Amino acid sequence: MNHEIDRQFELLSQLLGDGPFGRNNFQTGHAEQGYESAISINQGAERKDGTPLDAPTDGSSVIQTRPDGGREQRKGAPEVILGATKETAQIIAMAHGLLLSTGRAIISRLRPDSIAPLQKEFQAYTVRTLEAARAMVIYSPDYQRKSTGGQVGVISAGTSDIPMAEEAKLIAEEMGCTVTTIYDVGVAGLHRLLAPLRDLLTSGVDVIIVAAGMDGALPSVVAGLSPVPVIGLPTSIGYGLGGNGVAALLSMLQTCAPGLSVVNIDNGVGAGITAALVANRVAQAREHQSQ
Repeated sequence: MNHEIDRQFELLSQLLGDGPFGRNNFQTGHAEQGYESAISINQGAERKDGTPLDAPTDGSSVIQTRPDGGREQRKGAPEVILGATKETAQIIAMAHGLLLSTGRAIISRLRPDSIAPLQKEFQAYTVRTLEAARAMVIYSPDYQRKSTGGQVGVISAGTSDIPMAEEAKLIAEEMGCTVTTIYDVGVAGLHRLLAPLRDLLTSGVDVIIVAAGMDGALPSVVAGLSPVPVIGLPTSIGYGLGGNGVAALLSMLQTCAPGLSVVNIDNGVGAGITAALVANRVAQAREHQSQ
């Protein structure tokens, strides 16, 4: 290892140890204790029946998890557990860690076979299940979701794009935003868009997410008409040469409408986080101006 790498690791260690992004800043209150709690939650913690939180129920080996409970305090966006790629026992362990450190656990892309075990494990908690988005949010009894004043609009081109739009909506709501939705207003019947979009813009929305598959044209249309940032969310709806969202992604990236940014295919979580970060900053500036 050369001296430059040594220096970079030393700087990184200092960054994580002290300062505004440091670990020490997450040890002053319930919501700020995420770093310590997330690291240690699976080291000796047990369920009510005496089994470790991260012990699989199917007899397989234990895989330690380290949920990042301090992420929202550090980054402004919560950690989201990706359920599609994890065993149910891992999801349960990570959810317990996040509940202990933040009072809330958000799970995306849930497999159907994980839903019932999670509902049973967390029956003493408030569980919000969103079937369309394949998502679940678990709240501790005393958890209170914040309200930031941010205003986010979510538009879907067709009904097939709604699951990704709902995923984005959920994340923006969990980051404190008020979300208004307009669904099934794609370019195949563009007249359906005009009145709802006018109402959305009149309401003072700060940013708009537009989910579209097939040719992915709707985000460019909305960006060309809107004075606020637009986030294009390509969905894996489509077929043929540009199927599985490829045509939609490329179309959005090739837009000639200014003010359109694009996330990856089906990335509702990323779209929701980005929109909420923008909306929350705008709301913060709005509040300062009014003082």
